[in-house]
Amino acid sequence: MPPETSIPETVERPLWATLRRFLPYLWPQGEGGLKARILGAMVLVVLSKLVQVYGAPFALQGAVDHMAAGDRAATTLVLLLVIGYAASRFGTILFNNLRNVVFERVGQESTRRLAANVFRHLHQLSLRFHLERRTGAVTRVVERGTKSIDTMLYFLLFNIAPTILELVLVIGIFWTRFGLWLVAATLVMVVAYVAVTRWITDWRTALRNRMNDLDTGAVAHAVDSLLNFETVKYFNAEARESERYDRAVDAYAKAAVKSENSLAWLNIAQALITNGMMGVGMGIVVYGWSGGRFSPGDVVLVSTLLSQLFRPLDLLGMVYRTIRQGVIDMGAMFDLIDTPAEIVDMPDASALHISDGHVRFENVRFGYDADRAILKGIDLDVPAGSTLAVVGPSGAGKSTLARLLFRFYDPTGGRITIDGQGIAQVTQQSLRAGIGIVPQDTVLFNDTIGYNIAYGRADATDAEVQAAARGAAIAGFIDQLPDGYATRVGERGLKLSGGEKQRVAIARTLLKDPPILILDEATSALDSRTEAEIQTTLQAIERGRTTIVIAHRLSTIVHADQIVVLDAGRVAERGTHAGLLAKGGLYAEMWARQQAERERAEAAE
Repeated sequence: MPPETSIPETVERPLWATLRRFLPYLWPQGEGGLKARILGAMVLVVLSKLVQVYGAPFALQGAVDHMAAGDRAATTLVLLLVIGYAASRFGTILFNNLRNVVFERVGQESTRRLAANVFRHLHQLSLRFHLERRTGAVTRVVERGTKSIDTMLYFLLFNIAPTILELVLVIGIFWTRFGLWLVAATLVMVVAYVAVTRWITDWRTALRNRMNDLDTGAVAHAVDSLLNFETVKYFNAEARESERYDRAVDAYAKAAVKSENSLAWLNIAQALITNGMMGVGMGIVVYGWSGGRFSPGDVVLVSTLLSQLFRPLDLLGMVYRTIRQGVIDMGAMFDLIDTPAEIVDMPDASALHISDGHVRFENVRFGYDADRAILKGIDLDVPAGSTLAVVGPSGAGKSTLARLLFRFYDPTGGRITIDGQGIAQVTQQSLRAGIGIVPQDTVLFNDTIGYNIAYGRADATDAEVQAAARGAAIAGFIDQLPDGYATRVGERGLKLSGGEKQRVAIARTLLKDPPILILDEATSALDSRTEAEIQTTLQAIERGRTTIVIAHRLSTIVHADQIVVLDAGRVAERGTHAGLLAKGGLYAEMWARQQAERERAEAAE
């Protein structure tokens, strides 16, 4: 059974360090409009709390005092106080919603800028990074990080900050009107509430972190399994995959149960403290009333102020946990941003100028791992406009040459030049603009055929796209489709056959019109008939370009100007097709073996 993929551990991160990283996205330079919205939202926060603390509670207190005194002559005043109470409650809601309206654009813009920055950086990272990371896990990190931004901003600016302001206002009222004992009781309650909430929430956060890690692992496995659904079916592994996924989901479910149970204990502890404080606070005021120092309205005032204060405090556990989780999620996303790109342009890198397209590999050495060399001193010379074929057994390093030429990796030794310019000294953008490739495994975007062809050149016209399709001998097929070039190709292009996908890849490369072309086993996955049809097209687009053909089937490269045989990371043989056959070495042996296999296949038919 394949080993289970390890689940990355959630890493705790400092709150203020993460917030400092996010501040430039929240308070961007040159965005006066957004900054004005932030300041306007904070003004509305203050107004809301002033109305909430000094409006409704005092209006209700005055009304109760007049009614308790039996002052029917003040009925009009009581009615006005009741109206004022209702108006204050409405004013609080009005200011809160105006605050949301004003701030909404700020949150969305901050999220957009950060998400775009992460996405841009992911595309700048090396091929090694993307091959070693599970796509589902990476997208999950980005999704959680961007979603946490809005939540964190809301809670920090519109929950914690207003609650602190409200607590200061309430303490001030209690100090001036009711004395030290009520202030002390309130502060003890708040400290106890925060301490208990933090202690239980830390326990809950550990449970939720484990739950999130298990969720990430389950989603990543599901994505990986579904992307390889054909392989699953080839090996009748549906039950095995379902069992692995069920184990992952079961582990997540058990962690989720523990997390939800911990919420019940948090609610119980919070309710005990808040209701205890309500009883103590009202008891202090009632005791004062018995001594003639306080009025019945004062009991209502304290009850109302404490009830209003408890409302945001009741959310403190969720707020604290959400902020901590948001810091973790944003920190994980910042870790992606901080991941250094393995391949970077030199500070003085210039644009590549291709005059002829002369490609040279000079004593190139390379290994994906430090202890395993793939290429061991490769020397290749591909004159402008000529075709070089590279053949050899699997694992000899053939496709690695293409990756090095595209500078997906840098050689560990030697250098690669184009028209005498070292590719490490030019910009990656200009380098890749001058090279086209038709890969062995063509993966298309889940979009239209026209979009996938036009991907070769973003500014191409419809006429140019159609011309490229004709050059790749796929225009007739597209014209027969009901939606023509607007036909969607499905996930990874799976609605098209292997030959059709290869022709789309050829058309895309024709549209790019690069002076240097790489054919990386472009027909090895196709049947003989389709291969023969596409081979004619490929040879046509080779003309006038410097072409490197990486081939498995030797019959496809007999026309090459030069053939290089790689074996164990070294050049074993070099020459033309006829010359290598006459030499009777490794190439001749490979040719004889493939011809025998072909004859047996034809005889079997």
